[in-house]
Amino acid sequence: MDSLFDLEPTNAYEPLPVRMRPTKLDHLYGQEKAVGKGTFLRAMVENDTIPSMLFYGPCGTGKTTLAGIIAKVSNSHFVNLNATNAGIGELRNIIEDARKRVRSLQQRTILFLDEIHRFNKSQQDVLLPCVEDGTIILIGATTENPFFEVNRPLLSRLRLITLEALTPKAIGQILRRAITDEEVGLGKRRLQVADEVLEDVGIFVNGDGRMALNILEQAAAMVPDEGTITIEVLEKVVGRRIYTYDKIPIRERRGSAGRNSQTYIQDYGELYLGNSQMRY
Repeated sequence: MDSLFDLEPTNAYEPLPVRMRPTKLDHLYGQEKAVGKGTFLRAMVENDTIPSMLFYGPCGTGKTTLAGIIAKVSNSHFVNLNATNAGIGELRNIIEDARKRVRSLQQRTILFLDEIHRFNKSQQDVLLPCVEDGTIILIGATTENPFFEVNRPLLSRLRLITLEALTPKAIGQILRRAITDEEVGLGKRRLQVADEVLEDVGIFVNGDGRMALNILEQAAAMVPDEGTITIEVLEKVVGRRIYTYDKIPIRERRGSAGRNSQTYIQDYGELYLGNSQMRY
């Protein structure tokens, strides 16, 4: 089993995004539509009746983290693979082991296959029979459009779960948890940072929680204990200016962009999205 899903104590030298991986659904901020109370997926996880699924969403939105949560709460045997370095031979071995577990232990096998779009058609076809008959429960993850990158017969056997790009507010919640968590986060250092600054990081990273945590960790290394992380400190980390929008809902900005395809950006000036006007 990959260290991502191990139950051993967290290594203090692991990067902050790894240390801060949520271990329960309530800490998976920004994905309430997918795993909030009353959702299909939350009910399946809580009842340990996981179906074969495909997690689709941008980088840093919690696909691998969600698989890790399932691994911790499920009584099934959990196998973690990345399609970039796995082959058909390894898949066949996993499938055969899954069949033995069903016969001898009455235990299901959940296969988490990250970057499933990297598998070609013949590799994906190997999974069809065992997903069809329930030998394995497949959980795939992809950043690419599954209707183009995943074989239609395999896709028809998977429940598609879409994870959205994280809003600045959700990024702010993730970073605030990292700032205050004394066990695996930065809480023992008693660092100070305004909520507005954390949300500005969320705007800068364009919904990528992993990138936001990396930036926070590097910024924290630049200030003393009990110090303050400011926009100026963050700009030194990223090497360029971090622009801040007027505090209007991110959904409203996206909606305006969708209604008017013409977007004009002037350096250090004004950003126009349809009829909405915001200043940096």
